[in-house]
Amino acid sequence: MSEIHQGEMGFTSTERVTIGKPAARVITEQAERMDARRVFILASTTLREQTDEIAKIEQALGERHAATHSGIAPHAPRSDVLKAADAARAADADLIVTVGGGSVTDAGKIIALLIKHDVRSVEAFEPLRTYVDAVGNVINPVRVGNDIRVICVPTTLSGGEFNALSGSTDEVTMHKQGYEHRNMAPVMVVLDPALTVHTPAWLFLSTGVRSVDHAVETLSSDKSNDFADGLADSALRLLVEGLSRVKADPNDLEGRLKCQVGAWQSMISIIGGVPMGASHAIGHILGGTCNVPHGHCSCVMSPYVLAWNAEYDDSRQRRISACLGDADAPAADLLDRFIRGLDMPRTLSEVGVGPDRFQQVAEYTLLDIWGRTNPRPVRTAEDVLDILRRAA
Repeated sequence: MSEIHQGEMGFTSTERVTIGKPAARVITEQAERMDARRVFILASTTLREQTDEIAKIEQALGERHAATHSGIAPHAPRSDVLKAADAARAADADLIVTVGGGSVTDAGKIIALLIKHDVRSVEAFEPLRTYVDAVGNVINPVRVGNDIRVICVPTTLSGGEFNALSGSTDEVTMHKQGYEHRNMAPVMVVLDPALTVHTPAWLFLSTGVRSVDHAVETLSSDKSNDFADGLADSALRLLVEGLSRVKADPNDLEGRLKCQVGAWQSMISIIGGVPMGASHAIGHILGGTCNVPHGHCSCVMSPYVLAWNAEYDDSRQRRISACLGDADAPAADLLDRFIRGLDMPRTLSEVGVGPDRFQQVAEYTLLDIWGRTNPRPVRTAEDVLDILRRAA
């Protein structure tokens, strides 16, 4: 008799996800439901300055709208997040709404935590950040979560809006660091595909590959389970179809919504407790330290990590191959072909990371929350360097 694989899944405090409904309407409905009277909007600069989408939300909220702030740079630098927190404090916000990509989403969730802990300097972020100790244990010092809740309206596909974990970059060390409490997860997520048409094509497609990477690393993980694998399988198929459709026709709203739902499904397993592997761990460092866009990190690293893992054990990769259209072909080859078909970068040199950065990336990767949870064990910087050299 085979041994039962034991596990456990945890979930966040998100209460509601709307699918395909207009953002302005459902945000207003949620604010009314919560009796929020001082709604603070943290918006993408592009959406705020070059479209009328943010103005529509402000108008729908009416007197409930307290203030709007923008200006979050990629990878959510601490100084930008602090400015947003100060603006929300000044507005006496009782509800935060984020509208934009992953960095705006991350910042919005973190500012709620900063307000709760009265953080007023970038140095005061330090006691709240999650870290990895000398033996690889992930330590989260946050015991008291935020009171002000967040609504997230994503315009990219990284999926961070579903997670209680957020990242902000320490501008001194250039290390992207995590902050986590279950109340940091938004009370509501709004999946409105119409808002995503303003997102540059390269950004929408590349962050879609980020969610593909979520699903791939779930299906690859030796710490996953049937529940998580089922969601990841569905997510991967939706994303492959949706991204291909949007690449062919940027106005395909149904294709965009399939991508959004796929991104959501890809995150549920992570939220539940299935750890990601080396692609995500390296990607965090490429992003925060080398300033590579989130999605491009996965476009480059995911197939190389799959190939590296396959040398150790490819048994969990066959389902990935099936989702990508050919159960008998190597998953790394199929994923490489798919990403190239989206016209995304596939090497570190293409995203501006040369061998002179490899040692730093390798050492920082071991400090990442997922630096030690890859199915092929990553024990030393040399293991990471082996993957980086392949991706050069």
